[in-house]
Amino acid sequence: MNMKTMLAALQGITAYKDILSQPVMECALRLVTRTVHGDGLGGLEAYTDLFYRLRMEGCAGLGVWLGQALRWSESPYPRLAEREDRDPALEQAARLDISAFELLASVDCDKWLAQLGRLLDSDYQGVLTSLPRWQGGVPFSFDGLTRAYQQEGAGRFARYQAFVWDSGELIPVARPDCPAASELLGYDNQRIEVERNTRALLEGRYVNNVLLYGESGTGKSATVKNLLTLPGMEELRIIEADKENLGGLPALIRTLDGRRQKFIVFIDDLTFDRDDPTYSVLKTILEGGVERRPQNVAVYATSNRRHLVRQTISERAGDEMDRSETIREKTSLADRFGVRILFQGLNKPEFLALVDMLAEQHRVELPQEELHRQAMAWERFHGAQTPRTALQFILSL
Repeated sequence: MNMKTMLAALQGITAYKDILSQPVMECALRLVTRTVHGDGLGGLEAYTDLFYRLRMEGCAGLGVWLGQALRWSESPYPRLAEREDRDPALEQAARLDISAFELLASVDCDKWLAQLGRLLDSDYQGVLTSLPRWQGGVPFSFDGLTRAYQQEGAGRFARYQAFVWDSGELIPVARPDCPAASELLGYDNQRIEVERNTRALLEGRYVNNVLLYGESGTGKSATVKNLLTLPGMEELRIIEADKENLGGLPALIRTLDGRRQKFIVFIDDLTFDRDDPTYSVLKTILEGGVERRPQNVAVYATSNRRHLVRQTISERAGDEMDRSETIREKTSLADRFGVRILFQGLNKPEFLALVDMLAEQHRVELPQEELHRQAMAWERFHGAQTPRTALQFILSL
């Protein structure tokens, strides 16, 4: 094992610079550097730090961690391979980098501890013998990684399906809350329309933005999140953003252009007050300015209001010209959603039919007449005639 050769190779990393700044790799580099420079105590500290970092990342070995870091890297070569473009200089740099990482991963813990044992005096031999080991092996290769980039994409958008946009940061969601089809109650025609628009997006077509509006509890948000569970939606990604966090979102959307995945920017419970500063930001997101919205991005929003912006009595009572202009301005935002889908409350027969279905699913044993009487009493005191109200009633029994 030539430590100097390994250190030189790692210091020459050029295509995967992002991996060098990650805590696990920083510990590994420190271990190699301290060992080469004959610093036994520094090497021992780096070894224990490396074991700790690997366990913090949930990885049994350094090779496992490196394989994951390379697979989900956002560096230039994975993006190049994802697009199936060619850049011989970048390809050669990536090949050399991965060879260096393979060399690092191939060194097992016994070799590291033997090297440290030669640098430390006999007082440390007992400590070295009792130190924990991480798993060895090199579970990655240049060709294997390249195939994965080409077939499945690169970076965080290949790894995760859902994200939250929060304070200018895109946060991956490892386990998104996506209701199954069996959990969606009613509104089949509305869901079909949302799905149709989304499949057109996945086909690479430039599609309409979608506004789902209507009563609370009708399943508007669930309809959007359920899209991730449908067959054929593997390339779909959802980025959820609160109305208060729209700042910086136009810049993020710009970076999505050219990615192989298709993106829904999802804004839940969207309503604006008068003079809301984020109103103009959303207008820019929906239609853009000089720059057009990327073809692989659409905005889906839910709201309890058809026109999104609250109107006051004073606005409606102004002079005729001013009132007309105010109303047009406030309704123009909703008009920027080319698809507007109404989720209205159920009528009484539909509501009771849903109660009957849920009662059967949850094995509620009540005479139908009594069940309906209690359901209507619950509805009067707890909400509207919606799927949410029906489910809450059944769960209360």
